[in-house]
Amino acid sequence: MNNGVRWSHLTESTPPDATAPVQQPLPGAVVRTFDTPGFAGMTFYEVRAKSLINKVAGEPRGVPFEYTINPYRGCTHACSYCLAGDTPVLMADGRTRPIAELRIGDAIIGTVREGSYRRYAVTHVRDKWSTVKPAYRLTLRDGTELVASGDHRFLTDRGWKHVTGTRSGPDQRPHLTTGNKLMGTGRFAEQPKESPEYRRGYLHAVLRPEPDTGYRDPYGTVPRFRLACAEPQVLSRTIGYLRESGVHTAEYAPLGQRTGLRTYARRDLDLVGGLLERPDERDAEWDKGFLAGVFDAEGSHTQGLWRIVHTDPELVEPTRAALRAFGFAFVVEDRRDPIGLLSLRLLGGLPEKLRFFHLTDPAVTRRRAVQGIAVKGAVPLHVTSIEPLGLELPLWDITTGTGDFIANGVVSHNCFARNTHSYLDLDTGHDFDSKIVVKVNAPELLRHELGSSRWNGDPIAMGTNVDCYQRAEGRYRLMPGIIGALSDWSNPFSILTKGTLILRDLPLLQRAAQRARVSVAFSIGFLDEQLWRSVESGTPSPSRRLDAVRRMSDAGLRVGVLMAPILPGLSDSEEQLDATVGALVAAGAASITPLVLHLRPGAREWYLGWLATNHPDLVPFYERLYPRGRAYVSADYQRLVTAKVRRACRRHGLPARDTPARDLVLTGDEPAEPAAAQAAGVQLTLL
Repeated sequence: MNNGVRWSHLTESTPPDATAPVQQPLPGAVVRTFDTPGFAGMTFYEVRAKSLINKVAGEPRGVPFEYTINPYRGCTHACSYCLAGDTPVLMADGRTRPIAELRIGDAIIGTVREGSYRRYAVTHVRDKWSTVKPAYRLTLRDGTELVASGDHRFLTDRGWKHVTGTRSGPDQRPHLTTGNKLMGTGRFAEQPKESPEYRRGYLHAVLRPEPDTGYRDPYGTVPRFRLACAEPQVLSRTIGYLRESGVHTAEYAPLGQRTGLRTYARRDLDLVGGLLERPDERDAEWDKGFLAGVFDAEGSHTQGLWRIVHTDPELVEPTRAALRAFGFAFVVEDRRDPIGLLSLRLLGGLPEKLRFFHLTDPAVTRRRAVQGIAVKGAVPLHVTSIEPLGLELPLWDITTGTGDFIANGVVSHNCFARNTHSYLDLDTGHDFDSKIVVKVNAPELLRHELGSSRWNGDPIAMGTNVDCYQRAEGRYRLMPGIIGALSDWSNPFSILTKGTLILRDLPLLQRAAQRARVSVAFSIGFLDEQLWRSVESGTPSPSRRLDAVRRMSDAGLRVGVLMAPILPGLSDSEEQLDATVGALVAAGAASITPLVLHLRPGAREWYLGWLATNHPDLVPFYERLYPRGRAYVSADYQRLVTAKVRRACRRHGLPARDTPARDLVLTGDEPAEPAAAQAAGVQLTLL
C-alpha cells in the first residue's frame, strides 16, 4: 500500500501555511521544524484529520471502552542517542568503521553480561539513521574524544549515563559529570594508510627468498620466494601489494607443503628482491607494515593471549625494535617452542591488543577477534570535560542486537527500533522519534463530531495508542481544546498517560469532572529508580508520576494506576509489589490494575536483547514464559501476580481490580496501529 492510500483517511486537502517551509512527502500535510533544542532534528507533519473519534474495530475482548481519540502519531517521549558520523565503531573483524558508513546487517561488536562480567560479543546492525542535534564534545583522561548529542548514553562503572541532564526538573536523568569513569578500551588508534613504505614493510615480513633446492613446479619453473603464511587473506594481500609495486607476473606455486611465488620475467624477479631489502633507516609506516606481516606470518591471538613465535631468527630483533618504537610493552617468554625459538607476548590487555591491530592492520582477521573477552576498567577513561560545541551537527545512531556497540573504545548505548510507525510507511527507528503527525484541527473536529446526531455520548479513551501528553503537546496544546469540547458536551472520558504535563490541565479536568465522569490513569509498574533508568529513562521517573497521582487526587479527581508493566523476575516479588502498592495507595490511587509485561513484535526483540545484556540469567525463564510467537504470559503466571497484588491491596486498605491483563488496551508512548492490532491489546512502551 502506498503513502497516498495510507494517509488519505487522515487528511483533507488544505492549502499550506504560507509562512511555513513546506514539503509534501505526505498528501495534505504541512511540514514544520523548530529550532528550539527540545525539538532539534524533529519534523512535525500537521494534518487536518477527516475524523477524530475512532471506534475500536473487531471484538473488544473486554476492553472498557469502544471509542478512542489520538491527536498524535509518533512520539516525542522516545529517546534519540546519536554520535558524530566519523566516530569509529568496532567491527566484528577487529577493524573499525565510521558510524556514518555502517550498513544494516554489518557484524559489529557489542557486549553481553555473563555472570558478574560484561563481555564483548558479535552483534549486527539492525537499523541506522541520522538526525541534527546540538553537539557536545566529551574528553576523557586518556585523550579519547567523542562528539555526541546530550541524549547519548555511555556505560560507566556506575551504570548507563546520558551526556547531559539535570537531577531535578523535567529532564531528570542520570548524566555524566567530570570524574565519572567510562567502560571500554579507550580511543582507537588510527588505521594505517597503505603507502609504498607500508607495503614494503609487509612484504619484507611475509616473503622469504627460497634457495634453489632442485624443485620444479609442473611448469618447469622454480618458485623463487616462499610465503611465510598460506592464509588466503595473506596470499591475496601479497599479490595485491606486488602488483601495486609494479610486479605483474607473480603467481602462486606449490612448494612441498608450503606456498611459493614464481615470476616469469627477470625484471620482476629483481623488483621483488629490491622490495624485500630492509631500509637503512626505517620509518613508522614501514614498521607498521612490517609488524602486520610478522603477525600474519608468526602471530596468534587465542584465549586473550597475543603472541609472536619467531620462526625466522633474522626477524627477532627488527620485531622487538618496531614494537618498542610504538611504545608496546612485551615479555620474552621463558618457554621455547618445539623448534627452539623464543616467543614474544604483548602486555597491557585488550586495549594494547586493539591498539596493535588498529595501528598495524594485519590481514588475517580471525586472529583479531575480541568476543568473549571481559569488559574491564583498567584504562583511565575518566571524564575530564563535557563541552557544548555551540552548533548543531548531523549525528548518527544505530540499533544492534545486543543493545549497545563500541564507539571509539567506549561502550555506547544504542536506540532500539520500534515495530510501529511502519503502517504509515515511516521507518521504525528515526521516523518514530522524529516524524510526528499532529492533527491540528483535533479540538474543532471533536466539537463537530460530539454535536452530531449520530453520536450517543459513549465514553472516550485517550492515551490508548500515543501518549496525548508527550512533549509535543507542550507546543501544540491540543488537549485543552479537546478537554474543553468533552466538558461542554458533558461527555465522559478517560486519559492514560506517563506524562506529568497533564498537571497543566488540572483546572480543566476538575471542571470537566463536574459535568461528566472523568478518570485519569497513570502507568507506574515499579518504584526501582535504577530499573527505571535502564528500561524507561525517556519517561518521568516513578517518583514524579507518584507526585502527579497525589496532586490530582488531592484536587478531587479519581486517579487510577495501571501497575504496568510488571517485569517477571525483576519487579514481581512479593516485597517489590507490596512496596509499589503501598506507595500508590499513599499517593491516593483510587484503583490499581496489575499488568504483566506484554512482548509484542518490536517490543519483544528490544526487550529480550536488553535482558540478554543486563540479566542473562533470566533469559531461560523468559523463554518459558513467552514461547516464540506468544506475546502474553501464561494465565497461571498472571493469576499468581494478580494474587500478590490483591493481597498487597488488602494490606494497604484498597480493593484490587481483577481485570485480566490481556483484556486491557494499554500504551504510554506508541503510535497508533491498525485497528485490528488495537483490539488485540497494546503494550506499554519501555522506551
